[in-house]
Order: sequence, then structure tokens, then C-alpha cells
Amino acid sequence: MAIKAVVFDFDGTLMDTESCAYDAFCGVYEEYGQQLLLEQWAVGIGTVGGQYDPYAELEKLVGEKLDLAAVKARFEEAHHEHLTNVTLRPGVKERLEEARCLGLSIGLASSSEREWVERHLRQQGIRDYFEAVHTSDDVERVKPDPALYRLALKSLDARGSETVAVEDSVNGLRAAKAAGLYGLVVPNRVTAHMNFSEAELVVASLADQPFEQLFARLKQDN
Repeated sequence: MAIKAVVFDFDGTLMDTESCAYDAFCGVYEEYGQQLLLEQWAVGIGTVGGQYDPYAELEKLVGEKLDLAAVKARFEEAHHEHLTNVTLRPGVKERLEEARCLGLSIGLASSSEREWVERHLRQQGIRDYFEAVHTSDDVERVKPDPALYRLALKSLDARGSETVAVEDSVNGLRAAKAAGLYGLVVPNRVTAHMNFSEAELVVASLADQPFEQLFARLKQDN
């Protein structure tokens, strides 16, 4: 087995925007005297338009119709505040540089919108590492559907059997596995409780081990 490509998720994987979003919504819920349970919020991590709608749930808890436009505006304001000091997760820059030095093709597959992803990649100074960036703008169905990963494989001219996906959520992992990629999961604070039994590898941080060691572990297990 030779690994020739690596495809990263964005939210929660390269930057922990997932925890920021959860914290922001928790604050909004608290303003209405309610509590947002992590296990409910987690259903929507890594996807868009899934089974859980935090706005509908808030209306249900409050027991009355809300000005959802105002609620969404409050969330966006709080989310922006939480994002102010968020940078790349530990080890991300090192693994990107290592992947480049190893001659690996590097892609990104995200369920978020292109403008959001591109903006943060450029702000963090890592956009040039990626040969292919695919987002919700490119597909009809986002993760856990495998379309984003299939697009990434096509763009990188790689097969799933020689590509590793780096993810943080179950929805993302399922998308990668359905496209035939190996799954390397790096959980964050809001996904650490998830069941990642389908993954080939789960590590606490990308700073813990270089890709060469991680890929060697993949070879041993496969």
C-alpha cells in the first residue's frame, strides 16, 4: 500500500470552528433560558441541512414562534466573536508541510460554503498547500454523502485505496469511507464523544505523530 494523496476536512479539522459554533449557539439558547445539549448539536456536525435544526429546537423548547432572523443574526454575531482568536489546530501546518515534502497530492473536502473555506485558508496562510478545494458549492449533497470526496479523488487523480482522509466527525468519516478512502480522525472538543470505530486511525492531535509514522501504522493494519 502506497499513500499518494491526503484530503483534509476543514471545519473542526484544520481549525476548531465546530467548538466555536457550539459555544455561540449555547449562548443564544441561554439567552432564552434553555440548554443546548451537545449530543443533539453533534448530529449536524460535518453536514448541512441534516436531521437536527437548532432553530426549530429552540422554538420547541421556548414554546412559541420566534423571530428566527433575529436569532440567526445573534448567532452569527456570537460566532464571529468566538472565532476571533481561533487559529490552526496543533500540528496542521507541520503535517501540510510534511505532505508537500513527501510529494503527496493535497486536497480539501468541506460541507461548508466556498467563500467561508477560502477566506479562512487564506487568512491562515495555507491556501497554497491545496491542489484541489471542493465545497458545498460543488455538489448537490454534502457529507455524509461521498460526492465531495469523489470529486477530490478525481481532481487529484488518485484512488481511494491510496488516499487518506483527515476528519473530525462521523459524518465526514462516513463520506470518506463511502468514497473508498482511509479514515484518519482527529476529534475536537465537540466530537470527542463520537463513535469512530469505522476509522483506520484516531489520534488526539496531528502534532503527536508525523504522517510517515501514521501511514506506517496503516500499512501494518491493512
